Formats: sequence, C-alpha cells, structure tokens
Amino acid sequence: MGRVALSHQFTGPTSGYGSDRVQANVVILPKDYAYDFLLFCVRNQKSCPLIEVTDVGSPYCSGGDIDLRMDIPRYRVFQHGTFTDEPLDIKDYWQNDFVGFLIGCSFTFEHALITGGIPMKHIQQGKNVAMYVSNIECSQAGMFSGKTVVSMRPIHQSQVELAVEITAKYPHTHGAPIHIGHPKLIGIEDIYRPDFGDNITIEPSEIPVFWACGVTPQVVCLNGKPEIMITHAPGHMLITNYLIKDF
Repeated sequence: MGRVALSHQFTGPTSGYGSDRVQANVVILPKDYAYDFLLFCVRNQKSCPLIEVTDVGSPYCSGGDIDLRMDIPRYRVFQHGTFTDEPLDIKDYWQNDFVGFLIGCSFTFEHALITGGIPMKHIQQGKNVAMYVSNIECSQAGMFSGKTVVSMRPIHQSQVELAVEITAKYPHTHGAPIHIGHPKLIGIEDIYRPDFGDNITIEPSEIPVFWACGVTPQVVCLNGKPEIMITHAPGHMLITNYLIKDF
C-alpha cells in the first residue's frame, strides 16, 4: 500500500487514497543541512510534525519497505533555492549524504472527517486541496525561515466545531486548524487563487478552515537556498506503511 507510486503506476494527488495509512510530506536534504532542518521541525511542529528521519544515505523508510527515490507520485527538486525539476523519480539525483524527513500530512485525517459526516469537496471534485502561503511567520532555525503554508477545506458552518474536534486527535498530521474563516487576516487576499493545488468553490453556508501544511519547507527553501533540496510535489504525498490507528 505504501508503494503507491512504484514504477510510475500512480502520479496524481493522493487525497482520498490509503485511508488506513499515514500520509507524509517528504523533505530530502544533504547531511550538512539536516540539523538545521531538524531544529526547524522541532520549532514549527504544527507545520512540520516529524514522524521519521532516515539514516544518512539510506533511501529506505517506513520499516524499510518504501524507497524514497521512487515511491512518491511526483517530486520537486530545488537547487540553491530555485525550483528546477518535477520528476517522477529521483534515482538520478540521489546522493550518499542525503537525509530524508517524513512529516505528517493532513490528508491522513480526511478519512476520519468523511466518516464523521464532513464531506471533502476537493475529493468529491477530483481536485487537489487548495494551499496558500500565509502571513504567519515560522520560527527560524539556522538558514531556514519563512511563512507558514496552510491547506484549506470548506466546511459547512454547522460542522466546523466537529471538524476541529476530529482533527485535533491527529497531532502527528497537523492536528486542529490554525485559523478559521477570514482569510485576509492570515494574508490570503484572494481565496480563489491558491498558491498550490486547485481552486475550491466555497458556498455561502461554508466557512474556509485552514490547517498548517507540510508544503511549508518548500517556501522556506526559497529563503535558505540549500545546494539541493528534494520534496514531494504539493498534494502528491508518500503513503507510508504506518497505520493511522497506531498514531
């Protein structure tokens, strides 16, 4: 189940897949940058709740059954802070000093929201979730600093409290929302122009609810400019072998 992207069999967003498994954002960095990034995660746990760190040079994680070089549907490569490539595997980029970080993803708790009677409109519409760069500053760690990225899901006004209650049970995958309604208060001028993902219509009876998002390191990378940094493409997560019930 974790190897959803093996041999490029699946290259799309993973929202709605692997309902019993933890989904993870991935950041891969050379060892020289790993401590600063680890410290960044510790200081920004809502955006970057760590669930695993690999051994130096090892591409294997989640019990050894997942290969970070090819088991993510789509990758992003940043070099000196500039986005340079979006490959389907990173076998040609892999270095012996790489360290992989697995960061819990909010796609993990979507099954619980749906089971609780709260529909996920982006799944219903076959879209990626909407993501925005907010004005919420991250706590700096070494070379890593920047704004928090948030994911947004329209929730019926009668179900917002329930959505908060359900997602608060998943602190390893961003937990409860960090903002509800009033997108301009967190620096989002046009809710219908997400920085990542797809535009999702918000009905008058719905309220935009915002969760911290693991795409944050991709924005932070633009400031820190490490020699090379590889991540998942937004919305194209690693489906791990970790069971949600064990977290």
